Amino acid sequence: MKEKIVLIGAGSAKSNNRKTGGHISMNTKRETRTKTRPSSNKKAGGFRIALIGAGSRSFGPKVIRDILLSSALCERGVELVLMDTVPNHLLENERYAFRLMEQLGRRITVTKTTNLEAALRGARFVITAFEVDRRLYWSQDFHVPRKYGFKQVFGENGGPGGIFHALRNMGPIMRIAKTMERLCPQAMLLNFSNPEHKLCEAVSRLSGIRAVGLCHGIHIGQSQVAEILGMAPHEILVRACGINHFTFFQTIKGVATGEDLYPKLRAAERRARWTTKWHDVALGRVMLRVFGLWPSPSTNHYGEYIRWAPEFMASELHYYYDALEGEPWVTKNIPDFVYTIETAPTNCAWHPKPEDNRPAIKQEHAAETVRPSSELAIPIMEAVLLNRSRDLEAVNITNRGTIPNLPTNMVVEVPARCDARGLQAVPMAPLPEPIAALMRTQASINQLLIEAFAEKSKMKLLQAILLDPTVDSYKQAVLMLNEMLKLQQDLLPAFK
Repeated sequence: MKEKIVLIGAGSAKSNNRKTGGHISMNTKRETRTKTRPSSNKKAGGFRIALIGAGSRSFGPKVIRDILLSSALCERGVELVLMDTVPNHLLENERYAFRLMEQLGRRITVTKTTNLEAALRGARFVITAFEVDRRLYWSQDFHVPRKYGFKQVFGENGGPGGIFHALRNMGPIMRIAKTMERLCPQAMLLNFSNPEHKLCEAVSRLSGIRAVGLCHGIHIGQSQVAEILGMAPHEILVRACGINHFTFFQTIKGVATGEDLYPKLRAAERRARWTTKWHDVALGRVMLRVFGLWPSPSTNHYGEYIRWAPEFMASELHYYYDALEGEPWVTKNIPDFVYTIETAPTNCAWHPKPEDNRPAIKQEHAAETVRPSSELAIPIMEAVLLNRSRDLEAVNITNRGTIPNLPTNMVVEVPARCDARGLQAVPMAPLPEPIAALMRTQASINQLLIEAFAEKSKMKLLQAILLDPTVDSYKQAVLMLNEMLKLQQDLLPAFK
């Protein structure tokens, strides 16, 4: 039997968490016409790689590119399956795959399907990266809790917004996991969808599927540290642990010398201007001074888990709208997403021209200009299938004692090694107690949230919300919960 690698919901990217588009279908019956471009090098024991929800102009092409740049995988004979519910978007990425295949001189087979079971049957790897109408629901996740007084800074992975984001995505990812249990129980699930740790923990608690969450946030923190030290990122070695979007560097060393760079970082941070990149690192600088370790990736991420983060972030620009004109999810006039204040579109035209809001697929014009991404999905596949040992800077997996002072069954983000045996976490030192205490609260929230999802328990969902650091009113929490359940009822379990 051919081995398959499946990408579920390629319609969104985790790059800087700017997840756009995203079309995912759990349809297991409807089948589209399949278009095939035969391969000239099909081999017994080759791989079938499927991108399901493959209409993205960001994440879809990135994975296609990484696959085609892997000679190790392509030489085994690859059949690439594209899956999406929007035919036009799917066709764009199919054409992109053909163009890049010709450009690189690869010969693989490309097919299409809308059938989840057909894609998963016999798969060896499943990659998930999906969202449903991301901007609309994120604007709800962000603004509704703030309306009730809960000043979350981002509303993506933490805070009440992160709780509802997780609930919306638990349905699709658990349907995928349950289908995998029937059709490919030995497959490894590689997840790019947020909230990483909540979704991976749901899969690990509610199914028998091995789930691994992938995020490149560690590189953001590494670049910050390098900049403060006046070095290039590749000149420093970092090792971090914690939970996704809330990790701390236990090790910062010079690559060439092996020197511990923490003393130099502390001294350089003390000399630095406070206003430099305030929105990204001011909170991190305070945490370094108070808790002793540098956090990653940036304020808008780890600030989601800290009650006093709002004083370090101008969150009001995020999905800003005039309340007099009505809520954007009612008017359908979704405002600008603002990742950080530095990237806010403040110096721009007053009246932008109407345009397709899907980012254009980058076209490469010469084979030597095509470069792989920094994502770890393909390197993990190569390591597992070819038994090539690979060090991984950050993966989200069940703790099992890797971080000694965090619960054993919570999903944590840690470095790991990968080979034919799978992933083996690198043991870490205990985190400083104040940091561990913040993360243990998140462990309890995640456990209650997953139980609420599985049991359709509104009471356990309320318990999880009341544990969140940003929530300071029981009455307002209940009112917010009721409004969010009504707004998002089409995508949530029927809580009772």
